[in-house]
Amino acid sequence: MKILIIGGGGREHAIAWKASQSPKVEKLYCAPGNAGIAAVAECVNIPVMDFEAQVKFAKEKEIDLVVVAPDDPLAAGAVDAFEAAGIRAFGPRKNAAILEGSKAFSKDLMKKYGIPTAAYETFDTPETALAYLETAPVPIVLKADGLALGKGVLICKTREEAKEGVKTLMLDKQFGSAGDRIVVEQFMTGREVSVLSFVDGKTIKVMTSAQDHKRAKDGDQGLNTGGMGTFSPSPFYTAEIDAYCREHIYQPTVDAMRAEGREFKGVIFFGLMLTADGPKVLEYNARFGDPETQVVLPRMKNDIVDVFEACIDGTLDQIDLQFDDNAAVCVVLASDGYPEHYEKGFPISGLDAFNGKNGYYVFHAGSKFNADGEIVTNGGRVLGVTALGDTLKDARRNAYAAAERISFANKYMRHDIGRAIDEA
Repeated sequence: MKILIIGGGGREHAIAWKASQSPKVEKLYCAPGNAGIAAVAECVNIPVMDFEAQVKFAKEKEIDLVVVAPDDPLAAGAVDAFEAAGIRAFGPRKNAAILEGSKAFSKDLMKKYGIPTAAYETFDTPETALAYLETAPVPIVLKADGLALGKGVLICKTREEAKEGVKTLMLDKQFGSAGDRIVVEQFMTGREVSVLSFVDGKTIKVMTSAQDHKRAKDGDQGLNTGGMGTFSPSPFYTAEIDAYCREHIYQPTVDAMRAEGREFKGVIFFGLMLTADGPKVLEYNARFGDPETQVVLPRMKNDIVDVFEACIDGTLDQIDLQFDDNAAVCVVLASDGYPEHYEKGFPISGLDAFNGKNGYYVFHAGSKFNADGEIVTNGGRVLGVTALGDTLKDARRNAYAAAERISFANKYMRHDIGRAIDEA
């Protein structure tokens, strides 16, 4: 098979690495890819939102399967464009990707079908939002309705913060049109857990659990980022919680989308809060998480191409999805100043020690080759250093030891990824 992966970050590197292991794969392409992905796939300089160029390339190269990984092209209809051209594509169609593309849609869906989530209100104008906040309980959560690179969520501890948040989202347009509508949500407390799943429209197969660290600095301080590290499995995601979620959250979400005429095929990412009242949905993503994918796929036993095809063909019930009984931790090496202002173009050293063997992986998120053929930094999140271990503590120790062996100017990382492991 010839496969084209759309995207160029750490998630796509993990997908490309996993797909490259399949005996079915004859040739792997990635658009646009990055310097790390280039080791397992041929990178093609086509932007993720240029569907016309992607379809043209796929036809020229006789691509058998396209994997659309990022949220923006999914929400904009990339899968629809490939299917219209007669090309098989993995991922939800536009009308199903709205599950992530609109927070208001997903909240309304959960309310209609009785899927546990936080109480909320939706607002289309800053005036009505501000009026509501005069009496709303705090702390409170503000969410941009549209896609905002995983950063359009503001946790406001005081009424003043909340009012300033409305200004940030709806008036200052910090996240562009994503903030034209906002969801104001009850603040929930508890452990956060991420659970990815494969879906074929009717059947759902749940992957292993993970837990992400969104804040930029140690101790969960600083600004929200796309993710500074993650670990898998979550020690707080018990068999009892899993059984509850399967009955009340996972399958009901798939059934609800089908009932709404929005059959979902691809990956649903469930962001969960384990509250005192039971698990509740924080958010849905309509694709693999980043950096959750970097700890989930190294533990997956199956041929990922088999699973992709089963999702497309509606035969996921025939797949026995399996994961190793081990653990993984990913530490993100970022450019100092991320997620705001940072420099790039610095040579990266120490990568030669990692080639995916012995349980160590380096998934490139923001890298490229310079004119001299050196791999240099090319983003806020640069690398996801992932290590396996028999236990979470082993994996964390291995990941941090590996992270110290890689260097570049302006290197920054959190030093407490997986700290919750100690409390389990």
